Amino acid sequence: MTRFLTTALLIAALILLAACVRVRVQGDRDAWARDVRANGTAAVRIATYNTSLNDDRANGLIERLEAGDANARKVAAVLQRVRPDIVLLNEFDYDDAHRAADLFQQRYLGVAQPGGGDALTYAYRYLAPVNTGVPSGFDLDRNGVIGGEGRSAGNDSWGFGLHPGQYGMLVLSRYPIDTNDVRTFQHFLWKNLPNARAPRDPKTGEPWYSAAAWAKFPLSSKSHWDVPVRTPPGRIHVLAAHPTPPVFDGTENRNGLRNYDEIRLWSEYLSGGDKPWLCDDRGRCGGLAQDASFVILGDHNADPADGDGEPGAILQVVNHPRINNAVAPTSEGGPERAAQYGIARRGNVAQHTGDFGPQAGTMRLDYVLPSKDLPVRGGGIFWPKQGAPGSELLDASDHHLVWLDIAPR
Repeated sequence: MTRFLTTALLIAALILLAACVRVRVQGDRDAWARDVRANGTAAVRIATYNTSLNDDRANGLIERLEAGDANARKVAAVLQRVRPDIVLLNEFDYDDAHRAADLFQQRYLGVAQPGGGDALTYAYRYLAPVNTGVPSGFDLDRNGVIGGEGRSAGNDSWGFGLHPGQYGMLVLSRYPIDTNDVRTFQHFLWKNLPNARAPRDPKTGEPWYSAAAWAKFPLSSKSHWDVPVRTPPGRIHVLAAHPTPPVFDGTENRNGLRNYDEIRLWSEYLSGGDKPWLCDDRGRCGGLAQDASFVILGDHNADPADGDGEPGAILQVVNHPRINNAVAPTSEGGPERAAQYGIARRGNVAQHTGDFGPQAGTMRLDYVLPSKDLPVRGGGIFWPKQGAPGSELLDASDHHLVWLDIAPR
């Protein structure tokens, strides 16, 4: 009898969720908690946030966090307002000792911030090396110099960066991470992706990269991670990445083509069939199990309708048959800023996640894309209107935090 009542209550709750999807634009944790209690079910809030917590100097972010960093305080305040249970932070510099991650938890998240909320603690986290700033030893931008200084050195790294670890990634979680089952694809070779979009010299038609460079070229500009998290609704695979921007190149479009294929890696990872070529950094091959629950997270540097990316790049995952794309988070601040810029857009500006100034305008680049078996209650983009509570935090980054609330299965 108890089992029957529990099942009946769960079914009723899921019906209610399907009938009434609520979108929390301003990150009202108290209202969200009231919804959870009223519906009698638990939910998991999953988010992505490009924090812009990077520094051109090796260990520069550590020094800033030790001294007290105003932007880090604002980033922490946003997280304290929205209070995600799982969040991917893009552009958070990686260091081998994890000192930056420690400092951010202890001195920023762990302290109530102005404009934020109560202290926020994540018991679990995952971070690992990335390809940005790692010298390739090749003249990848073909400027006649291997490495060099400043941007020239960054262009000749396997992923653009001025030191190894710049623009890294960090997953924070309230729930246990199955660390032994994490899969990373930092070293997966671009040439091993079937029908890879290898860039070519538009003048000669010859490959842009030398044969020696192409033989060693990783697909991921940072890394691709599959991080399984044991949540109350069940095990969810956090698929985290940060594909390269499809700009800052030339007519050969090397970054645009790489961005497209970095996104395609997730599409291949989700699709069925035998994939002996799809091997992770530990030599385990094949895609994600077809019955696995997952959420794709990250700044993918691709808008569905606008921008300079390859057409259809992000649609490879947004429209993938395993993706639940019924709820696209929105904000009130995005349309306001888009109207101020007055740049013609084909896409829905309410779904835009970043503000890139009067020349580039606003775009949707950051995504939380759950699998179809994960019912979505609602979500939002932390982008309040000018003058509204929380708007003083928006200048911490040119991207804004995006989240969805996942209901039990």
